[in-house]
Amino acid sequence: MTSKLLACVLLLSVLCTCSKTFENEEDYEDVTVNQMLAPKSQQTDATEILNNLLKEYDKKLRPDIGVKPTVIDVDIYVNSIGPVSSINMEYQIDIIFAQTWTDSRLRYNSTMKILTLNSNMVGLIWLPDTIFRNSKNADSHWITMPNQLLRIWNDGKILYTLRLTINAECQLQLHNFPMDEHSCPLIFSSYGYPRDEMIYKWRKNSVEAADQKSWRLYQFDFMGLRNTTNIIKTTAGDYVVMTVYFDLSRRMGYFTIQTYIPCILTVVLSWVSFWIKKDATPARTALGITTVLTMTTLSTLARTSLPRVSYVTAMDLFVTVCFLFVFAALMEYATLNYYSYSLRRPSYMQPKRSRYSVLDVRPPPHTVITLNNSMYWHDFEDACVYECLDGKDCQSFFCCFEECKDGAWRKGRLHIDLLELDSYSRVFFPTSFLLFNVVYWVGYLYL
Repeated sequence: MTSKLLACVLLLSVLCTCSKTFENEEDYEDVTVNQMLAPKSQQTDATEILNNLLKEYDKKLRPDIGVKPTVIDVDIYVNSIGPVSSINMEYQIDIIFAQTWTDSRLRYNSTMKILTLNSNMVGLIWLPDTIFRNSKNADSHWITMPNQLLRIWNDGKILYTLRLTINAECQLQLHNFPMDEHSCPLIFSSYGYPRDEMIYKWRKNSVEAADQKSWRLYQFDFMGLRNTTNIIKTTAGDYVVMTVYFDLSRRMGYFTIQTYIPCILTVVLSWVSFWIKKDATPARTALGITTVLTMTTLSTLARTSLPRVSYVTAMDLFVTVCFLFVFAALMEYATLNYYSYSLRRPSYMQPKRSRYSVLDVRPPPHTVITLNNSMYWHDFEDACVYECLDGKDCQSFFCCFEECKDGAWRKGRLHIDLLELDSYSRVFFPTSFLLFNVVYWVGYLYL
């Protein structure tokens, strides 16, 4: 008896489960049917609308031809900007370009206010012949399908958008490089329709930019953008030209590390020779030549990131002045070494003082001198150059004549002792280089 009751309970539970499953399946089928019925009617309605619109539509003719100009409202959404190439004078930009106009031939009466279509419909209606005037090359995106959108309102308004990547020309003025700022334009207009047939207009907030984290402006900071509308006159008519300017400011970090700091350190290194003894010719010569060659290399590397412009940039000026400082340090030692060597006389060339007196540079008036005695005149000249009169600072003036110090040609001139040239250079070179840096950076950064 107990086993029979247990079997009945199991049978009832199985029946209940099957009935619930059947009910759920019926509900699912009903929902599916209800969901498919509405789109099917809308699809039929949309197909009917498009067939009626395109039945007598001529895509070769612009809207309102012969009546009034077609007005094109423009919007641009900037996905990214960069990189900017200073050598090629161009920049890359990725945008979504939207154009809106009204075509009365595409009006329809239906409960569907908007028809959202893809690229398959684009080639069946009239589209503006917009071109980008300063583009070197441009690509539209086709993966996985052409990135184009077409929307048609029941009043005939049309929205057409497409995604473009454009390499646009930007004439960079590099006089202040690498502290330069630029406004790179994106210029577009109609190719064939003049102003009396097609007019472009900016919509409110018509140019927007995406988050700059994905932009590739490695050497620039984005300062903002602005848009303008101009009319250009050509032999084919007056055209409406739309321009968007992207303001960019160059970052100096890369050039400071790669050019400015090495140039400054090389110039400072060349000053080390002023503290080396003038007799250490190999050390001072090697140091001077090494710094000159280093500056030559830095000058060549600084030009690799620039086009071959004919004018002088700010970096060219700085590198050239640094090169002149290094070269002047080498020439300073060459001058000092030559002058020091000319004052040194070997012992066998010392004049014989017993033959005459050096108290006067001229021979005694009553002394008869044999003109053929060349040895006497040679010794006399040596004594005149390398021996000084009592109380006279003759060697600093390259002669031992009294007129050299008190003569009229010395009046108002600065007295410099060339043997102390290193001492003068230790003060003159750092001071003049510091003054140049102050004028350079203040002039280019703040003036």
